Amino acid sequence: MQNPLKKTLFALYVLVIVCMAAATVVEKYSGTDFVRSNVYGAWWFSLLWAVLTAAGIIYFLRHRCKSWSGIALHLSFVVILAGAFVTHVSSERGTVHLRQGAYINTCVMYDRHNQPHDAQMPFQMRLDRFDVQYHEGTDAAEDYVSQFTIIDHGKQYSGKVSMNRIFRYGAMRFYQSSYDNDMLGASISFNSDPIGIPLTYTGYALLFISLVYMLFDPHGAYRKLLRLSHLKKGLMMVALLFALGSGSAQAHVLPKESADRFGRLMVLHNSRICPLQTLAVDFTKNLYGKASYNGYTPEQVLTGWMFYADEWMQEPMFRLKGAAMRDRLQLPEYVPVGQFFNSAMGGYTLGPYVQEYYGGNHDAFHSQVAAIDNKIQLIMELRSGSLLKLFPYTYKGNTTWYAPTDSLPKTMDREHQQFVRSIFFLLSDYALTSDYAQMDAVVGKMLKYQQKNGGASLPSDRRVAAERIYNHIPFATILFMLCLAMGIISFLYTIIRMCREDNGANGNDELSVCSKRLHVSFFVVNYVVMLLSFCALTYCEYLRWTISGTLPMTNGYETMLFVAWLVQLLSLVCGVRFRLLVALGFLMSGFFLLVSHIGQMDPQIKHTMPVLNSPLLSVHVSIIMMGFAMLSFTFINGLTALLLRLVSRTAQPKMIQLQQLSLVFLYPALAALGIGIFVGAIWANVSWGEYWGWDPKEVWALITFMIYAVALHTRSVPQLHRPTAFHVFMTLAFLTLVMTYFGVNYFLGGMHSYA
Repeated sequence: MQNPLKKTLFALYVLVIVCMAAATVVEKYSGTDFVRSNVYGAWWFSLLWAVLTAAGIIYFLRHRCKSWSGIALHLSFVVILAGAFVTHVSSERGTVHLRQGAYINTCVMYDRHNQPHDAQMPFQMRLDRFDVQYHEGTDAAEDYVSQFTIIDHGKQYSGKVSMNRIFRYGAMRFYQSSYDNDMLGASISFNSDPIGIPLTYTGYALLFISLVYMLFDPHGAYRKLLRLSHLKKGLMMVALLFALGSGSAQAHVLPKESADRFGRLMVLHNSRICPLQTLAVDFTKNLYGKASYNGYTPEQVLTGWMFYADEWMQEPMFRLKGAAMRDRLQLPEYVPVGQFFNSAMGGYTLGPYVQEYYGGNHDAFHSQVAAIDNKIQLIMELRSGSLLKLFPYTYKGNTTWYAPTDSLPKTMDREHQQFVRSIFFLLSDYALTSDYAQMDAVVGKMLKYQQKNGGASLPSDRRVAAERIYNHIPFATILFMLCLAMGIISFLYTIIRMCREDNGANGNDELSVCSKRLHVSFFVVNYVVMLLSFCALTYCEYLRWTISGTLPMTNGYETMLFVAWLVQLLSLVCGVRFRLLVALGFLMSGFFLLVSHIGQMDPQIKHTMPVLNSPLLSVHVSIIMMGFAMLSFTFINGLTALLLRLVSRTAQPKMIQLQQLSLVFLYPALAALGIGIFVGAIWANVSWGEYWGWDPKEVWALITFMIYAVALHTRSVPQLHRPTAFHVFMTLAFLTLVMTYFGVNYFLGGMHSYA
C-alpha cells in the first residue's frame, strides 16, 4: 500500500508544481484575471491541493515521524492550506470610491472568481480629505493618506488609511487603494476575513517556530548532520551566521576644478535632491556607457555639453549597443550626435524610424533607434535648461525646485526671478571667454542661493559627502573583476589539489609538507582578499543606505549587491572551517556583482515607492536573500562535485563531503525561505489586504521552496542518498531560483518584478 501511495503523492506534488509554473506563463499572455478565474480560483485547483494534502497526511501518519519539529512543520502547512481555503470560500472584499464631502453607501464587491458586482454597505462613508505627501522639495510621493468618516446608526467614527497603515472597523479592514486626478476623491479597498486570516496566521506562526526549531532540535536531522566529525567544528560558525542575520576629443571642457565646483551644486534629479555630480554621472553613463569620457570627469562632460554643445555634437561618445542599428545604417559602435542631424536629408535622420517605432514596430532595429532617440532628447533637455532644476523657492513651508526655463511663481520677488533667468547667460559668457575665476564666483553665489532658499529639502552634509564618495568609486565594477579573477584562480587551484590528493601525488613527506604550507599560504591570501572585498562592499552598502535613507534592498541592483554581500559573509564565517567556501564565495559573489554590473538593472538611487516604505519589506527581502545566498552554495558545491567526478577516479569521498556541506546550507536556506515568505505574507496583508495574491514571484518562490524541500526527504526519495544523484538534483534545482529572481523580473512581470 505504501509504495502506490508514495507514487500517487509524488505525482500530485509534481502536478501541483507544474500547474503553478504553467499558470505564471499563461498569465503573461492571457492576463491576471484569466488565471485567477480559470486556475487559482477554479474548483479543480482547490481540489488538487486538497487531494495532495489528504494524501500527504495519510503518508505522514504511516511514515510515523517521531521528530517534533517535523510534525509541527508539516502540520503548519495543513493549517496554512486550511486558512487559505476558508479565506477562499468565506472572505468578502471590495472597493468603495469616495468623493470629498459626499455620503456613499454603495461599493463594488468581488466574488471568488474576481468578478465585480455592485452592493450596499451596512453604513455610510464620507471622504473628509485626501493628501499626497511628497518628499521635501521633490515631486516624489512619500505617502498617500485618506481621512474619512463612517456613519453607522447615527454614530460617526473617524478613519484614516495610508500605505502600509490599515484601519479596522469591526471585522472589516480598510486599505488605501488609489485616488482621483483632481485629488478630491479616493478609492478605498476593504476585506472581511475574520476566520481565514487568524487561521492562516496561526499556520505561519507554527511554520516560523518549527523552521527555527528544526535547526536546533537536538534529535533532529540537522543537529545529527553537524555532529559528523569533519562538520562538527562548523556549528558555531552557522550559529554566528544566523545571529548576524573612445577617440581623441577636441571639444572644449571646463578645468577640472571649475567643473568640480559645478558638481557641488544641488539639483532635483530622479525626483530627489542630490549633487549635480550625480546628474553628471548618470548623464555620461547614459550617453557613453561609462562614467567618464576620454579622461574627462562626468562634471566636465556635463558642463561641456552645457557651454560648448556645438563642439560636443561632433564627439563620438554615443554608444550604439545593438548590432541591428549599426548594420542597417553602417555605423561604428561610437558615433557623434551630429551623425543623426543632416540638413541635406531633411534634418533629424532618425525621425521616420522613431515614428515607426511608436506606430507599433518594435523589432530590434527600431527599439535601438528609440533608445538613441531618448538619449538625444536628454541632450535637448540639457541644452534647453529644463534638466537643470537648480533653483529652490520656499513658500509657506513648501519648497519647489525650478529650472531657468520654467514658469516661475508670481510670489517670487523680481530680483530672484532675474537671478534665475539670467544666471546661465552670464555663465555661458564666462565659459566662452575662459574667465573661470568669474565663473567660480558665480557658482559660489548659486550655492549660497540654494542654501538660503532650499529649506528642509536640502540633504544633510553627511548625505552629500556619502554620495560624492559613492559617485567617485565604481564599487560593483572593481569588485566583480576582483572576485571573479580570485574565484577562477582559487577554484582551479582547489580542483587540481583535490585531484592530486586523490591520485596520491603527495606521497613524499617533504613534498607533502611544502604542499601543505603552500595551501595554507594560499588560503590566508584568499581569506584576506575576501575580507577586504567584504569591507569594501559593506562600505558601498553603507553609502547607498546613507544616501537614500532606506535599506538598500528595494530594486534588482540593490538585491544583487546584497546577495553578493551575504555570500561573502557566509564565506568568511564558514570558510575558516570549510576552506573550499572561500573559493566558491569568490565565484558566486563575483557572479552576482557581474549581473548587477552588466544586466539591465538600474543602479541609480531613487526615493522608495510609498508601498515599499515598510520595515517588513527590509526583513522580508533580507531573509529571502539570505536563503538565496545559501542555496547558491549548494549549486556551486554540486558543480564542483560533478566536475571532480569527471576528472578524478577516486572522487567519491570528496563528493560525499560536498553533499554533507550542501545539506549544512540547505536546512537554514529552507528555513530562511519559509520565514521570508511568512513575513512577506504579513506585509502583503497590511499593504494590499491579501496575504497571498498568486503573483508570479510568490508562485515561483513557493515552487523553489517545494523543490528544494524534496532534497531533505531522503527517506522518501532514497535515490538522493547517492552523491551523484543529489548533486545533479541540487544543480538543476538552482534553475528554479534563477527563474524566481531573473525570470519573473525580465520575462513574466508582475507586482514583484523589478530590475
